[in-house]
Amino acid sequence: MLLIPSIKENKDAFISGLQKRHFKNIDLLDHLLELDEERKQMQLQLDNVLAEANSLAKEIGVLIKENKVEEANQVKIKTTSSKEQSRVLQEKKTGIENKIKEILYKIPNIPHESVPEGKTPEENLVVFEQNEPITLPNNALPHWELAKKHDLIDFELGVKITGAGFPVYKGKGAKLQRSLINFFLDYNTNGGYGEINPPYLVNEASGFGTGQLPDKEGQMYHVGLDNLFLIPTAEVPVTNIFRDVLLEEKQLPIALTAYTPCFRREAGSYGKDVRGLNRLHQFDKVEIVRIEKPENSYLALDLMVEHVKSLLTILELPFRILKLCGGDMGFTSALTYDFEVYSTAQEKWLEVSSVSNFETFQANRLKLKFRSNGKTEFCHTLNGSSLALPRIMAALLENNQMEDGKIKIPAALAHYTTFTVI
Repeated sequence: MLLIPSIKENKDAFISGLQKRHFKNIDLLDHLLELDEERKQMQLQLDNVLAEANSLAKEIGVLIKENKVEEANQVKIKTTSSKEQSRVLQEKKTGIENKIKEILYKIPNIPHESVPEGKTPEENLVVFEQNEPITLPNNALPHWELAKKHDLIDFELGVKITGAGFPVYKGKGAKLQRSLINFFLDYNTNGGYGEINPPYLVNEASGFGTGQLPDKEGQMYHVGLDNLFLIPTAEVPVTNIFRDVLLEEKQLPIALTAYTPCFRREAGSYGKDVRGLNRLHQFDKVEIVRIEKPENSYLALDLMVEHVKSLLTILELPFRILKLCGGDMGFTSALTYDFEVYSTAQEKWLEVSSVSNFETFQANRLKLKFRSNGKTEFCHTLNGSSLALPRIMAALLENNQMEDGKIKIPAALAHYTTFTVI
């Protein structure tokens, strides 16, 4: 959520930022500032009425001490009118504040100055590529056929139990899935991230805190009876650990990692682009989250990018890194890098991670601050996938096919799987 004082100080920069995002309702900024001015005037009136009420209360006390009961009663009549006036003003002020919140929830974060111009994914900027050619056998198969051939993943069984987008991992497929989770967690903890095992459901306040609500409400599974939401990513419960928290400067930075299943209602349409593991309603992901001082957050973002980069290098997967353009960025992000692995069998790039800096956007919603030299200011929050498993699994299966139909396991995973070949 944007900070109104920042908008006032540099309105032109905010307009430019929203234009870079191709945000259509830029006039909301003017409406927001008008409402804030109205709120200030209402607060001033309310303060004057409350000050008058306080003065009348003191006057009543003096009159009673002087045994001037009738005069005191006359003043009490004035206080009744003053209380009613303050009640009306308070209700009006609350109404204006609610309107301000509604508008703020509709305005996305302002892009960092380095975010490239562009509206569509095709305009994202490739900033790194490690894509050594992989020669597959003539009979190479896509991962959904490999999974069936080796009895690793049963997509039809998932449809029977739940529905499309809920695969069942079996045998070595289940072991490989668990091995990837453990490998990612161990790599992250060895890299200085403390492990968290959070709940998989969150309340409405948590959804608002990290920006999933109201922006992505239609994408989340909702448990209506309890008004809880299944998490779309571990970012939500982990970051909300710090909702309404005032940290001390010495506690920063905070770096955490968590494995969770993730749930997405809107997982895409039908067709080859969403076949197999390419797009699911339920999937596993390991996440990294950082809470930083503002002046350190972009260095932290670079470190997170290098961390994910090294993971993919160890897994021996061809990959590239994209800096997202303004029109393709998430609602809450100020700067996002996407990681994509190349599926040689499908001849396409598959997104496996997004690493983002939200600056103060989430922290303002969360009311997450730190104290330094007696002053408080909002923290910067960051998160990244490290990594999302489905497309990693797909690329591992497809890119490691051998002539004899077997699939080799990367050396870094063999310690976890206890087998080197499927």
